[in-house]
Amino acid sequence: MTTIPPLSAHGGTGDQPAPETRLRGLAARPGSTALDAATLANLKKVTQYYIVTAFLALFIGVMIGPLQALNYGGVDLYNLPILRNLIQSYYQGLTLHGVLNALVFTQFFISGWMLYLPARELGVGLNMKFAWFTYWMMTAGLLTAAVPLLMNDATVLYTFYPPLEGSPVFYIGAAVMVAASLLVVAQVVGMWLRWKRENPGRVTPIVSFMSVATWLMWCLASLGLVVEALALLIPWSLGLTSGVDPLLARTLFWWTGHPIVYFWVLPAYISWYAFLPRQAGGRMISEPLTRLAFVMFLVFSVPVGLHHQYADPNVNNTWKTIHMFLTFLVAVPSLLTAFSVGASLEDAARHRGGSGLVGWIRHLNWRDAGMTAQVLALVSFIFGGAGGILNASLAFSPVVHNTAWIPGHFHITVGTATTLSFMGIALWFVPHLTGKRLASPKLGLTSVWLWFWGMMLFALGMHWQGLAGVPRRAHVSATAQPAVYDAMHIALPKLFTAVSGMILFAAGVAFFWVLFRTLLSPRVEDGEATPVPYSPVLSSAGTDLATASTLVKRTEPLLAITLFALVLVLIVYLPVIGPMIANYQAVPGQRLW
Repeated sequence: MTTIPPLSAHGGTGDQPAPETRLRGLAARPGSTALDAATLANLKKVTQYYIVTAFLALFIGVMIGPLQALNYGGVDLYNLPILRNLIQSYYQGLTLHGVLNALVFTQFFISGWMLYLPARELGVGLNMKFAWFTYWMMTAGLLTAAVPLLMNDATVLYTFYPPLEGSPVFYIGAAVMVAASLLVVAQVVGMWLRWKRENPGRVTPIVSFMSVATWLMWCLASLGLVVEALALLIPWSLGLTSGVDPLLARTLFWWTGHPIVYFWVLPAYISWYAFLPRQAGGRMISEPLTRLAFVMFLVFSVPVGLHHQYADPNVNNTWKTIHMFLTFLVAVPSLLTAFSVGASLEDAARHRGGSGLVGWIRHLNWRDAGMTAQVLALVSFIFGGAGGILNASLAFSPVVHNTAWIPGHFHITVGTATTLSFMGIALWFVPHLTGKRLASPKLGLTSVWLWFWGMMLFALGMHWQGLAGVPRRAHVSATAQPAVYDAMHIALPKLFTAVSGMILFAAGVAFFWVLFRTLLSPRVEDGEATPVPYSPVLSSAGTDLATASTLVKRTEPLLAITLFALVLVLIVYLPVIGPMIANYQAVPGQRLW
């Protein structure tokens, strides 16, 4: 029997190193050391810039968040004079909150995370000038879009549906951000192809496989938003066209708008599969199963957008139904993930002395903030995934469409499964990148528990209000007819929602105190003292493609699979979009707030 050592005295994210774990003769796989010291240091620096920029955006978004929760708790703070000087309306606050948290935070974090991991694992040459160029390009797009957002000149909410019209500067800045992310795709896929040329007949290492599959899925998913921005929104907002077709714009938006959720959550899946087992003291259960899950996401994540448009006219119900069934197929790799990661956690807990049907759960290393954050994120995604199946149903969707149920669902998927995972990852990743000790691990642990329970309470309150008929994206606390909401008997869910905002504010303050103290502290060691926690594997894919299993062989050609996925997307979207283009209905823009 071989003993797997703990991450190291300084490598965990709890107040003590993870306890020693015996794992039946399997050793943890180290990260590649093929990159030279100068390149590795530069790679860590650009990754740190991505991660810090991401969390700065999240910090601002989180500070605005309680205003949104209090609004649905019946408390209107937007008319306070001090706030009116900063945020001119509820709708500007909602736009800032949604764009910063859902778009900026995720894109910057993912770009850094999924550039660094395959670069380290594959160990091939990296063009660092290009890597820095993509970061500064993405940041320039962010700063460009931020100007009209802050000036209340792009208050178009998260979905920026026409005929709501924003400044062309906003649309151009957002387009530059997306373009920069596609350059990261090019760099990562280029590294992978070079590695394949230099290692013919080798199986792609699992973390790189997951990263490349996710980037290729994003490449397909982003096409809708790219076409909407370049062909419709930017010319329209510049006054080059008389109007825009709202239905066509919505359809192109949801081409991207739903699969972007998988783009947000799959980077968390990478950690759940590859790193969380090690942090818990267990093993990845199966690399072939992991590869199958990511290939299924690559194929089925994009052709699903019409389930957001059940209420839209002039879209054939047959295509809506097809998109519904394709959406249900995405549940399959999610269930595979729940089984696989759950098995890894059980394996870890039983090696720590756990027993019983569920009694093993208490033997997980709950003192480790990074592990705890990701396990709680996984728990939240169970509820989020179940709610997603209901949202995709033609029968149930009309009940909750455009109600408070939807942001309640959104906050336990992206707001918890993704964000809490990224928070937990940051608690070891930032020390790894910087060589700085994590400040206040116990406060970090407190922050993730507060975030989890705050989000659960928020989701309960918003789902409840949605079932009562309370609309989403509405300044309900300032309604001129409060009796309408009083008649819904929603005092208790309103209270839950208001209290959750305060809990989440406290969680945010605690987490960012830990993060910023860590970043501002002096460097005390080599960042490699906090290693990338690669997990040992129970069922490996192997390294030689010729002797690999059929499943490994069939999932290896990711470019061919991507081409198949593109064909599927075109099959289910072109018959929908074609008639819209043929019957284009131009509508002039509106600015309401």
